[in-house]
Amino acid sequence: MRIAIKIFQLIALMFCLACTDQGAIVKCPDCLAEEPTKTILDVKLDLTFVGYETVIKVYEGNIEDSILYTTFKTTNSNSTIPVTLNKKYTVAATYYISDNYYIAIDSATPRVKFEKSQCDNPCYFIYDRIINLRLKYTK
Repeated sequence: MRIAIKIFQLIALMFCLACTDQGAIVKCPDCLAEEPTKTILDVKLDLTFVGYETVIKVYEGNIEDSILYTTFKTTNSNSTIPVTLNKKYTVAATYYISDNYYIAIDSATPRVKFEKSQCDNPCYFIYDRIINLRLKYTK
C-alpha cells in the first residue's frame, strides 16, 4: 500500500511540473503598454568560441519544412532576430572548430500575454523568445 501511495505522489508531482505555464512569471521591466505584433528572438551562442565565424540559419516552422527565413554570419556571443509573434521559428548555428563542424538547433514560438495584476500597471509581456545555441559537448 505504501508503494502505491508513493507512486501516486510521484505521478502527481510530475503532472504538476509538466503543466506549468511558460509565461507565468512576468518581468515587469520588460512589459509593454501597447500590444506588440513583432518581437526579437534573443539568440545565445557559445561563449567559448567567440571570434570564430558562426553561420546562423533561421527557419519558419520546423527545420524539416525547409522554409528559410534568414541566414547570417556572426562572431558575437549574442544575436537578435526580428520576428512575428505566435509563429514557430527554428534556429540552427553551425560552428567550425578545429576542422570539425558542430550544429546546435533550438526553436521557440514567441507569444504575448496580457498581465493585469503582477505589475504596477496592466501590460503586455512577451515570452518564449530565447534561443539557446550553446554547445553542450565538443571533442
